[in-house]
Amino acid sequence: MHYSTTYQSPLGVMTLASDGENLIGLWLEGQKYFGATLPKEVEEKNNMPIFDKTKKWLDRYFAGKKPAISELSLAPIGSEFRQEVWQILCEIPYGKTITYGEIAKKMAAKANKSSMSSQAVGGAVGHNPISIIIPCHRVIGSSGDLTGYAGGVDKKKTLLELEGFL
Repeated sequence: MHYSTTYQSPLGVMTLASDGENLIGLWLEGQKYFGATLPKEVEEKNNMPIFDKTKKWLDRYFAGKKPAISELSLAPIGSEFRQEVWQILCEIPYGKTITYGEIAKKMAAKANKSSMSSQAVGGAVGHNPISIIIPCHRVIGSSGDLTGYAGGVDKKKTLLELEGFL
């Protein structure tokens, strides 16, 4: 069974999803690909330990603290390629950014290839089902532009400002 609850953030209402033990989703209201990895049957349940921990994590994050991703049990649903991209996202330090091209180079090195498509990386970044905690907002274009964000570029800018990047 899968469960959901909501969290009121400074960016608006967020939906959290769990498999009962792990966080499997966190989406901003109206976000592109909202709930795309969830099964059809989801029960609303507010009093789960993973939801309590996640809400406390988000409270600290939005208060300007730097909670560690490792504090939460995450289990995003996606292909092996996407999982590998999301792991790279988890390694981006708070207040820092990386480009899609840099992620593509890391992915190419992992696969022992000479290159990797930045567009493929962009697709994986865009389909990240655990927004903010898996920090896809820290990925920028090669020219430094705040390109694409499933939750909206305005929210990406707000998150980077919160982290002191902008």
